[in-house]
Amino acid sequence: MHPSAATPVLIDRAGLDALVAALRADGRTVVGPTVQDDAIVLAPLTGADELPWGWGTELDAGRYRLVRRADGSAFAHTAGPQSWKTFLHPQRERLWQTDRAPDGTLTVTEDRPEQPAYAFLGVRPCDLRAIAIQDRVLAGGRFADDGYARRRGGAFLVAVECTEPGATCFCVSMGGGPAADAGYDLALTELPQLPESGHRFVARAGSADGERILARLPHTPSDPDTQHTARAAVDAARDRMGRAMPPVDLRTLLGANPDADRWDDVASRCLACGNCTMVCPTCFCTTTEEVTDLTGDHAERWQRWDSCFDLDFSHLHGGPVRASTRGRYRQWLTHKLSTWYDQFGSSGCVGCGRCVTWCPVGIDLTEEVDALAKEARK
Repeated sequence: MHPSAATPVLIDRAGLDALVAALRADGRTVVGPTVQDDAIVLAPLTGADELPWGWGTELDAGRYRLVRRADGSAFAHTAGPQSWKTFLHPQRERLWQTDRAPDGTLTVTEDRPEQPAYAFLGVRPCDLRAIAIQDRVLAGGRFADDGYARRRGGAFLVAVECTEPGATCFCVSMGGGPAADAGYDLALTELPQLPESGHRFVARAGSADGERILARLPHTPSDPDTQHTARAAVDAARDRMGRAMPPVDLRTLLGANPDADRWDDVASRCLACGNCTMVCPTCFCTTTEEVTDLTGDHAERWQRWDSCFDLDFSHLHGGPVRASTRGRYRQWLTHKLSTWYDQFGSSGCVGCGRCVTWCPVGIDLTEEVDALAKEARK
């Protein structure tokens, strides 16, 4: 069912708790935002009380702080250091193992463990788009990652539309926005808390599974005025993005300027730490490693995340292809914004701003692209 066909309803805080209970009753592991270690992190939830009620975030390039909010909102915060790829495309995964018997016979066993049935609560619209991109990258094409495909196929997505964009958000300039338009099972819009009504959420289904779950929750009809209030809050967020990508043809700009002087400027600041690739919701690169026990009779192959900022990432016989920080940063940004189109038909950036927030030295890719555009115009 197309989202526009769904009839919005109202649920309250008790309804949100009932949502978590209903998803858990279906055998799903419910994952959502909660407060841990002075950050909003994604973790398994047993109830809605574990959501970050009353917490917001204060962001800038290289800066992240939790701040208390007076309104007690559950979702008035921006993206934390994790994305949903942590669960769909885990940092480390065993692929197979082999054992050698006393007679020298080798037995190889492929790892195909039962995958958890996830329910993700609080997926922002930028992350919905990121999941759609990873679907194309990891589950499409000739060489699909079947582990990803099995985890993704069983996932139930509860989107939460944005009403409080952060200072590093720029999804609108990447063709997205704060509204959930596709790819969800349920979508929620948090309304301002009123003394007489408390916490309220406009909820709508985007799939048959979403309709089935929504029917099990305590809810009331949503009147046109309430729906208008919800839409107005999301529309207002569209005009309050903290950053914007310059209005240029990114694909052409990045592809046509590999020798720009700006690459030297950013390389002088970049630590090549790979934080941007780790927090990015679409970066997907992996490598494999083999480990063995002390006897040498048992070995395993593991897949783990890798980063194009790693010096060994492009290592061939004789050394790395991209030995300089300049070359590695240029590869990351050019792939993300330009050559990704050649591989997957879209940009690899959804404008979530995580790479800006979690860069230790505050490198802002919107600023770097703007500088490249200005240099190209000269």
